Amino acid sequence: MMMFDPLYFLVVGPALILSVVAQVWVKKSFHKFSKIGVRNGMSGAEIADQIVRNAGLGVRVERVAGFMSDHYDPRARVLRLSPEVFEGRSISSIGVAAHEAGHALQHAKGYLPLQWRTAMVPITTIGSNLAWPLLMIGFIFSAASLVKLGIIFFSAAVLFQLITLPVEFDASRRAMTVLRNQGGVTAVELNGVRSVLTAAAMTYVAAAAAAVLQLLYFLLRAGLLRRDD
Repeated sequence: MMMFDPLYFLVVGPALILSVVAQVWVKKSFHKFSKIGVRNGMSGAEIADQIVRNAGLGVRVERVAGFMSDHYDPRARVLRLSPEVFEGRSISSIGVAAHEAGHALQHAKGYLPLQWRTAMVPITTIGSNLAWPLLMIGFIFSAASLVKLGIIFFSAAVLFQLITLPVEFDASRRAMTVLRNQGGVTAVELNGVRSVLTAAAMTYVAAAAAAVLQLLYFLLRAGLLRRDD
């Protein structure tokens, strides 16, 4: 359906291009600043641990396999860092580690968008798994009810992507603030951290744009945006 539909590429194509550009940008930025050490000599794990300890959060910092697999698990209260970030002593390492620690700070402060996103995880997982089969079957067999149900489920995933944006931007803001105030990071190093986090943020913007435009495409294909005369 979609891969052979010119309308799909017309509507969603720009976001797909943006996604590719964002992925290339974040990888290039991370690799560039991963080669530049920090004056304080701290690793990503040490920076993250310092931030959560200074805030009295009781959050564990663990190493996890995978490139750029860094994340904070609010349910387990564990901050997991990829090997490059956990062991690295570079601008990229401390920037990403501080960003993930920023999520732990959000959790401790009861930051509402993070609470909403966490609550939506199971709903979004179920919705994403059901949306595509329902949409594909519905469009193939012209079953309007299945298409509409698929759109409802897909809308949950779109909402999740939109809620993710303020969560990620705020975590980066908190990271910059804490590195400036207690991380022993120079102004030049902070500029590097900002570059890495800005590039990373664009991947979330691209993902949200792609989700919104895919939803628009489904609505157009289903005729739900057609105005009755």
